[in-house]
Amino acid sequence: MTKAIDLFIVGGGMIGSALAARLAPCGMQIALLERDPPAAFDPASLPDLRVSALSPASIAFLEQANAWPSIQTMRTAPFKRMQVWEKRQDQGTLFDAAEVDATCLGHIVENRLVQLACLSALEGHDNVTILCPDEVSAIDYHNGHSTIRLKSGQQFTANLLAGADGAQSIVRRAAGIALDSMQYPMHALVATVGIIGGERDITWQRFTPDGPQSLLPLPGDYASLVWYHRPSEVRRLLALDNEGLLDAFRTHFPAALPQITGLVQKGSFALTRSHANEYARTGIVLIGDAAHTIHPLAGQGVNLGFQDAAVLSEVLLKAWQQGKTIGALPLLKQYERERKLANHLMQRAMDAFSYGFSNDIAPLRLLRNAGLKLANHQGPLKREVIRYALGLPLSKTLPGISRLRA
Repeated sequence: MTKAIDLFIVGGGMIGSALAARLAPCGMQIALLERDPPAAFDPASLPDLRVSALSPASIAFLEQANAWPSIQTMRTAPFKRMQVWEKRQDQGTLFDAAEVDATCLGHIVENRLVQLACLSALEGHDNVTILCPDEVSAIDYHNGHSTIRLKSGQQFTANLLAGADGAQSIVRRAAGIALDSMQYPMHALVATVGIIGGERDITWQRFTPDGPQSLLPLPGDYASLVWYHRPSEVRRLLALDNEGLLDAFRTHFPAALPQITGLVQKGSFALTRSHANEYARTGIVLIGDAAHTIHPLAGQGVNLGFQDAAVLSEVLLKAWQQGKTIGALPLLKQYERERKLANHLMQRAMDAFSYGFSNDIAPLRLLRNAGLKLANHQGPLKREVIRYALGLPLSKTLPGISRLRA
């Protein structure tokens, strides 16, 4: 038996579940498919390896989805400041939320807790069917109509099929949407570490010729460490025993950081930039990593995904309230127009940062040092950079910058 619904979301991770939670109150029939159920939250557990730096704009969307209060009852690490430098800390710049009268620059949150909160927000909505654990067996997409067959044997048709299923999106492949992609010549080593001094309200990022190094605060006496390096070097570091890896951290990371006391978890991932040629076709739409991936240098990937979900949800809610077909191509192209250029510009900006800082070419080294010094002293320009990162409206006193956001 085939069940007909309004919206079928493949991928119940952070972005897909947040989209479902935002749309659930409107009453449309929604199915949310997720292969791996997240483990329940245990307050006594150590922090997860996979974390995200959520911007205020992302948090505002999670509030609309009724998920942020649940996240706060679990655990987050708000940060008010961000220290960025190259070799010497006094030659870098400090970004402070107080400079734009904001309470914080963002929150570091475990991905699993965001997912749990969004799934919790769906409880009590009889119009939402959560299919977890389950997987797609096949998607038949023809003339704008989708039939989704699951490994459990269930079958659905949907007016709109949303792909929130990551960089290897099954939905994108079923629609025949091409993908432009490239591999960066570096990998990211990630680790959850213990630190002395307890929870901090600051993130640190240093640029080196081999790649950036970051330390992000986590609740309690823990932090998330990210070390970008050549793939061969990342493999060598991961092959070390725990003490050997901790010694490498202590040797190569700045002495100004909190003292690292122990290793909780470690892992690595390759860095890829990708962008779908289209975000939408009749009856199909892509969001998050299914549509684009980005260099994780500034941690903007998940925030771009939440912005996708925010824009798409508003487009769909308006159409639903007006009795329009939510899978209509002109409607979905409205979402694509608003998000595709913004995502492309952010990709290019991260590429420029990655190239500009991850080398030791003398002219570029002088230029970036001068840029960091300038950013530290140019109050109005620095404030606009902070406002842009927070998703706040830019000042009308700097029209040249304001146009960049349009």
